[in-house]
Amino acid sequence: MIKKRVAILISGRGSNMSALIDAAKAPDYPAEIVGVLSNRAAAPGLAVAASHGIATAALAQSKFPSRDMFEDVMTQTLESWDVDLVCLAGFMRILGDDFVNRWAGRMINVHPSLLPLYKGLDTHARAIADGAKVSGCTVHFVTPGLDEGAPILQAEVPVLAGDTSDTLAARILIEEHRIYPQALRMLALGQVSGIPTG
Repeated sequence: MIKKRVAILISGRGSNMSALIDAAKAPDYPAEIVGVLSNRAAAPGLAVAASHGIATAALAQSKFPSRDMFEDVMTQTLESWDVDLVCLAGFMRILGDDFVNRWAGRMINVHPSLLPLYKGLDTHARAIADGAKVSGCTVHFVTPGLDEGAPILQAEVPVLAGDTSDTLAARILIEEHRIYPQALRMLALGQVSGIPTG
């Protein structure tokens, strides 16, 4: 089996990154994690990735005159790893259209809501404030519109009486760790496509 080469973009601890790394260790998994890139040199996930023997890189956008130049260097880094697919795992930067379009159909993200509900930030607090009975998470293709790409997989999580943003987030994170590796498997096998047809 020729495995797809995957890079993961992170900004923090990278718990979803760890779930992908663990899944990719299975001999029959159709993707391998070849690099982890962070926009924060202090991101704890970089050390985790390095401990698994995975190449890492840190690029601070503030060190570049423009977002375009920052993203050009990101692209050069990903290309140096010969990457086929890109996974966002808590990467806290809005990506420019040129970068997103370059990876169209090959870049995915996990979002802590049942999209199209609660795009953007503070998803759990907004769901609780609305009195939602169910929330969850979505793995979706990344497109220029924020959290607007086609969904690949979703998982529902009940909102319980007395839930706080933290308690709800913790239960949803368990589902993120379950469906993200499944979605990457589907993408690596060519079972889903983020490129609109017709």
